[in-house]
Amino acid sequence: MTKTARSILVVDDSKAILVVMQAILNELDVPHVTTCLDAQDALNKVNEQPLFFDAIFTDLNMPDMDGMELIRHLGEIQFPGAVVIISEMNSKIIDLAADLARKNNVHLIGNIAKPVQLNQVYTLLKKLEYLTCHTEKTNEPISEAQLLHAISHNEITPFYQPKVNRANNKVDSVEVLARIVTAEQGALVLPERFICVAEDLDLINLITFQLFEKATGDFSEIKARLGYKLKLAFNLSPYQLEDLSCPDKLALILQLNQLTPSEIILEITEQHALSSSAQLETLNRLRMRGFGISLDDFGTGFTNIQQLKTLPFTEVKIDRTLISNIESDLFSQVIVGSLVNIAIQDDLKIVAEGIERVEELEYLDRFKEHIVMQGFLISRPKGKTEFIRWAQSWLHMVSLNSNSRR
Repeated sequence: MTKTARSILVVDDSKAILVVMQAILNELDVPHVTTCLDAQDALNKVNEQPLFFDAIFTDLNMPDMDGMELIRHLGEIQFPGAVVIISEMNSKIIDLAADLARKNNVHLIGNIAKPVQLNQVYTLLKKLEYLTCHTEKTNEPISEAQLLHAISHNEITPFYQPKVNRANNKVDSVEVLARIVTAEQGALVLPERFICVAEDLDLINLITFQLFEKATGDFSEIKARLGYKLKLAFNLSPYQLEDLSCPDKLALILQLNQLTPSEIILEITEQHALSSSAQLETLNRLRMRGFGISLDDFGTGFTNIQQLKTLPFTEVKIDRTLISNIESDLFSQVIVGSLVNIAIQDDLKIVAEGIERVEELEYLDRFKEHIVMQGFLISRPKGKTEFIRWAQSWLHMVSLNSNSRR
């Protein structure tokens, strides 16, 4: 199936379900499948090898220890893999189970109904693949010397990916994504190869501010060529929020480029919960200055619905793990529907990121008044010149479609 799904643990008090799951996972080429009739036995196996299992598929209703108790214990031991519930659940149970899993620091990625179908398991293994992309280095990281060379030679380069408002099909905002473009060979280095290195070496601010300065410089041309107002979105890690001078530094760069904080969205990754007083103070001060604040990658981390209501976010980005195959995934449909309801109540903008299939876009179009769309299906990240060319072509197509309907 995928290199991500190396080892799966299945927990159910029904021998028949275990046999079916074993057969399906074997069919999907999962190399290591372990089955348990008892949740306590499963927990013991995880305790013995905490990093061995990539995902645990568990029933809810089991004697002695049930599935929710197992999930709570998995959170207590900080199980790093994903969890899937094998049970028919109504929407309220799904919503509550997902919220409880986040509170327990567990990655609940879905549920499958009995009788279990191969296509359901396949979809969840694909979700597991997307989730693991956030935590695994898919390519060899660059060296410290290479990173220092890139920074000192001004090779940190902004690429641009649009977020499209499907209600009017305009580009609502543009996300700035970091790349290293080497001066000598023109080679492209993707962020998964250097962001972690930069964080480890305490160089992430240098990268961010170099990127911020270049992108804000490009933004005037982008706005002029598109002919209307839009916003620019940047990624910040929770680590960077520890720097209490961050709001002042960002505001200064904007001032030098004649931009205002209201034109900027700062995307904060959801993989690590925001908790320190410095992080929360910086977040609040950025919002007070007028920056938009986006919770990035919702679905991969541990932010619960209540935290969305208490922290000053203006936008939530739904991760690809919840967008993948959403047209047939009840779990994802419920979570996305709940987020839309919150967006309506609390004046939040919702972004669906990672849209790669027409079926996903068509399903999400029912929420097009409230959800902005982003993903490879619409546009891959592009350099400035190529992005402007794409955006003008997109707007021309939108204009032609609009005129043809009159």
